[in-house]
Amino acid sequence: MLKNIDSLPSSLPVPLGAARPTRRTVLLLALLLVALALPLIVTSPSHQNLAILMLMAAQIGVSWNIVGGYAGQVSLGHAAFYGIGAYTSTILFSLFGINPWFAMLAGGVIAALVSLPVGWSCFRLKGHYFAMATIAVAEIIQIVFTNWDFAGAAVGLTIPMNESGWANMIFDDKAPYYYIALGLLLLTMLANFAIERSYLGYYFRAIKDEPDAARSLGVSLSKYKQIAFAVSSFFTAMGGSLYAQKELYIDPGSVLGTGLSIKMALVSILGGIGTLFGPLVGAGLLTAIEEGTRTMFGGSGRGTDLIIYAALIIVIAVYYPNGILGYIKSKIARRKAGKAQAAISAQEVVK
Repeated sequence: MLKNIDSLPSSLPVPLGAARPTRRTVLLLALLLVALALPLIVTSPSHQNLAILMLMAAQIGVSWNIVGGYAGQVSLGHAAFYGIGAYTSTILFSLFGINPWFAMLAGGVIAALVSLPVGWSCFRLKGHYFAMATIAVAEIIQIVFTNWDFAGAAVGLTIPMNESGWANMIFDDKAPYYYIALGLLLLTMLANFAIERSYLGYYFRAIKDEPDAARSLGVSLSKYKQIAFAVSSFFTAMGGSLYAQKELYIDPGSVLGTGLSIKMALVSILGGIGTLFGPLVGAGLLTAIEEGTRTMFGGSGRGTDLIIYAALIIVIAVYYPNGILGYIKSKIARRKAGKAQAAISAQEVVK
């Protein structure tokens, strides 16, 4: 019998079911707890609003990442689906009295359905031709809504200030919007994680990296590109619906603009395209820059966001082609490789 349990060697195998959580799991749980407690710690409405904007930017970046990051189809017209979600939920709620939670889901479904004919036509093109086609589709949809009287035309639509509460998704303070944005972001990230770990993720990456090899193995490129496009459009539209409920007003310029499409792509590219957490990093940095310039320049700085987007695209393309997370991972890998090489050299000296 063992006299002292402390004398057990630390290398003994850990029984199944008693495995210790990894450092990454502990870190993610800690970050989640901080995110849940943030509105209780930060009570300033302006600071809470900034956090909401970061979460919403991260959510649309994660949504875009499904088709642009994993499947490698760079869509620069995703604002079309964002706007479809915003207009669908607003029309259903304000004109027909449908619950905004169901209206948000309906917006996502309609956007996914609209993505089918758009994808069918645009996926016949490759590379920059596909990106240009998506821009054209977004511009056409923006023109349609700008001239559609039923949808408010250029004037836009206002959501009536009915009774506030969770049922109508209308609140007097910012904290509930924060938790809704956080929940939608987590839902979108869980969908990304599930796709990443499933056969869909492998197919998407194969289509992105080696499309000819994937086709030779029997993978239907058009089918799985369309799946990625539809799932991405669904979650992007839900983000648009949340924006409409938060602002209580939408117009074609705010939810269908080309700058919004570029922002979705840039959030993912800046943080690390094709990674689960890259859009979170990109959204935090980009939102901070946007709000900082808006505070600094005010109304006179209109259009500054597009200048920032262009400058960031140039910097990323030249210095950080894999995004911020990609750069950090490469630095860590090089450091580990250096340590391993130093250890091998030390062993050779000893011998």
